[in-house]
Amino acid sequence: MRTILKRMIIAVAAVALLGTGSVFASPQAPSPVASETDDLAYLSGRASTLLAEIKQEAGELTRHADTLRTFAGKPHYSWESHTFYLNKVKGHINAVGERTAELQQIRYAVLPWQERAITEVTSHAAKVAASTQAAIVYLNENQNRLSVSEYGDHLTTIADSSEDVKQTVDKFLDYEKTQEKLQRLQNDLELGG
Repeated sequence: MRTILKRMIIAVAAVALLGTGSVFASPQAPSPVASETDDLAYLSGRASTLLAEIKQEAGELTRHADTLRTFAGKPHYSWESHTFYLNKVKGHINAVGERTAELQQIRYAVLPWQERAITEVTSHAAKVAASTQAAIVYLNENQNRLSVSEYGDHLTTIADSSEDVKQTVDKFLDYEKTQEKLQRLQNDLELGG
C-alpha cells in the first residue's frame, strides 16, 4: 500500500515538473501504471512457477498416496510400511503447503485463472493434509488395527485428494499454455484481441 502511495506521489510530482515547461526538467519518472504492470507480470510469473513446482510434487504425492490406497483394508502390510508411505505423503504435502502459502500471499496480484487455481489447489491440498494427519494419529495409536474402515477412509481420501491436486494443477497449466499459444498466433497473424 505504501509503495503504491509513493508511486502516486512521484507521478504527481513528475506531472507538476513537466507541466512547468522547464527546459531543465529531469527525465520523466517511471509511470506507476507501468510499475504495477511489471509487478503483475512478475507475480503472475511467480504464481506459474509455483504451480509448476506443485505439479511436480503432486506427481510424487499421488504415486505414494496410491500405494497407501492399496494398503486400505489389507492387514498383511506392516505398520512400518504404512508409516514409511505416510511420511512420504507428509513430506510432499508439506512441500505443496509451502508453495500454496506463498501463492496465498500473492493471490491479490495474479491473473484471474491463477487466483482460481490457487483456491482449488489449496482446497484439495488441505484435504490431503487433514487426512494425512488423521491417518498418522490413528496409526500411532492403533498399529495393530490397520484394517479398520476409519483408517482405510483416510487412506482413500489421501489418494483421491492427491489426484485432485494433480489434475487441478495440470488443467490450469494446460490452460496457461493454450493462452500463450493463442497469443503467439494472434501476434503472428497480427490479430487484435
